Amino acid sequence: MQPAIRILDIAVISDFHLATLACKAKPLLKYLKSIQTKRLVLNGDIIDSWRFSRNYFPKAHLKVIRQVVKMIEKGVQVIYITGNHDDVFRKFNNTKLGNFCIVNQLELTVNNQRVWIFHGDVFDHIIHHSPWLAKMGAAAYGFLTLFNRMINICIKVCSGKEMILYKSMKDRIKQRNEVLTNFEKAIANAAISKNIDLVICGHTHIPVDKSVLTDKGTVRYINCGDWVEHYSAAECVDGIWSLNYYQSGSEDEEAESPNDELFIPDKKQLYKSILEEMKVASFF
Repeated sequence: MQPAIRILDIAVISDFHLATLACKAKPLLKYLKSIQTKRLVLNGDIIDSWRFSRNYFPKAHLKVIRQVVKMIEKGVQVIYITGNHDDVFRKFNNTKLGNFCIVNQLELTVNNQRVWIFHGDVFDHIIHHSPWLAKMGAAAYGFLTLFNRMINICIKVCSGKEMILYKSMKDRIKQRNEVLTNFEKAIANAAISKNIDLVICGHTHIPVDKSVLTDKGTVRYINCGDWVEHYSAAECVDGIWSLNYYQSGSEDEEAESPNDELFIPDKKQLYKSILEEMKVASFF
């Protein structure tokens, strides 16, 4: 029995990291098919160009892109906000193709509230001051993902439940550090200075919805999380925003099947083909 389609006004999702082992494309695809929204905001790090040289792009990842195109064809306004892992698209800022557009940030007025949406990497000091360290961390993250997959293969043999090592680590860090982080404080102060009521970002892979108080004032802060660890999204219905965690309903559905053959395109060819497909969809 098919689950009921959820009606939304806006859905904000980020950090797919398509083209990497870490991406959970199958539950992501199920989520996209489970919603009917007027506006879909892809809030950065959708395609991971930092690790794309691994020549890894399964069919399940392509299905995610195709589902987004189908949503465009059906009249959904899709806004692609660039992140640090897909910063190659930043040169296309303010590009519009029918219902699809690429921007670096987005400001909306929803139910008389000013909403500011962006990826968040501009407030990450490591990326700006030590980009080599950020890329080394991404490489280590990729190694941990591969190691995690090998562990889960062994766990499955013993009929155990799969685990995500990096999620466990981040959850522990989050529990130990409930104080306001420098990242959150910087974003809050910037939002308050712009008279923003709600700021939504991604980047950290840690979903959170809270009111942030600084010396400059108060602002609501939502991090929409990711589709590597938490399967979360910021959603708006009738002007009311909430943080939603998608329950996939299957522990192993993110694992690849024998039919998920690899598609290994040239790096530039992939970006060009995606843009061309979006352009075609804009005419429907």
